[in-house]
Amino acid sequence: MKQAQTIIAAIAPHQGLHDITVSLADWVAAQGIRTGLLTVFIRHTSASLVIQENWDADVQRDIETFFGELVPEDPSRYRHNSEGPDDMPAHIKGAMTDVQLTIPVADNALLLGQYQGVYLFEHRRRPRPRQIVLHLCGE
Repeated sequence: MKQAQTIIAAIAPHQGLHDITVSLADWVAAQGIRTGLLTVFIRHTSASLVIQENWDADVQRDIETFFGELVPEDPSRYRHNSEGPDDMPAHIKGAMTDVQLTIPVADNALLLGQYQGVYLFEHRRRPRPRQIVLHLCGE
């Protein structure tokens, strides 16, 4: 069994869903591991990872709107707000989604569905540097 690991840096320009599928797919293709599992892990508590539809951008906008309404940026609702009104809502959104994904790999490619993409879900308003760990195991 072979293993490969890297950390990719990402900065989302704004709050919301940002497609990182191509970056992941390019890295996997370069590793020479034909069959295996890719673990994707984000090293933060105010951003997360999701697999979601990548065909219609309205899906991403609707998800962003839903989370904004579900977890409003209202400082009167939260004790923790040391970094601004989006601080605690970002942590709550992160707790409701995933910080780790596992994606099967075959023929050096991600086995995502036809309309699936992998997204960095940035929950903070201002751009922040993010680190995403990729770990590929297989043969």
